[in-house]
Amino acid sequence: MNERTTDYGRLIVGTKAELFQRALDLGVTARGSAERSRFLWALTGGGTPKEWYQWVVAEKKLSPAEAAGIDWTVSDERHVLLNSPESNFGNAERQLLAPLEVPTDRRHPWMVAWPVAEAAEAYRRTMLILAGPGRAYDVCFLGMGDDCHTASLFPGTPLLNDDGGLPFDGQEVPGKGWRLTITPTGLRQCGLIVVMTLGANKADALHRIMNGPYEPMNVPSQILKTCANRVVWLVDEAAAAKL
Repeated sequence: MNERTTDYGRLIVGTKAELFQRALDLGVTARGSAERSRFLWALTGGGTPKEWYQWVVAEKKLSPAEAAGIDWTVSDERHVLLNSPESNFGNAERQLLAPLEVPTDRRHPWMVAWPVAEAAEAYRRTMLILAGPGRAYDVCFLGMGDDCHTASLFPGTPLLNDDGGLPFDGQEVPGKGWRLTITPTGLRQCGLIVVMTLGANKADALHRIMNGPYEPMNVPSQILKTCANRVVWLVDEAAAAKL
């Protein structure tokens, strides 16, 4: 694997297998050095995380005992019920948390059965209890879309301009429905952020983020520049081809 430092965090380029292992290692290492008894690990949505869940389970990379010592959630969520195939937490639960027999009191979904504003407020209260004031997740996994979005922060998202100092909130994304998401404030309150992006279809977006003008309203993943010292990008050769 190749590593270098960028304005947006540490960039690691490798094969899918290498990156999957590094993602796990980063989270486990952070867990081992944590000073608090409650350790919050936020997963994310998309095809690559689903592959990672299946890899962790199939290869027995994380034992049930290890997984049970972690509080699990997701960095953003569609406003759909957990049994929906579009639910980020639902997919994580079905493919990772349930197979690893994570206790239900260590699983922390967004309260999607409630209206968005109430769901966001309830989630903020839960995270405040688990993480404490001024803190979000100990580890936050993110992806990156070919439109440069991350979490549910899409181009033109008002939260990119003003999130009111709230670490988590809800919003309607035109054409994509209602979303619940970590905000820029929340990202800056995370201990470690791991962004995994794979495939040639991400090359243009990654080039735009790393080498283009700084305009996070149009290139949302650039907001990670504000906390770059705690961000690690895990990228395969195809995605890194234009860097």
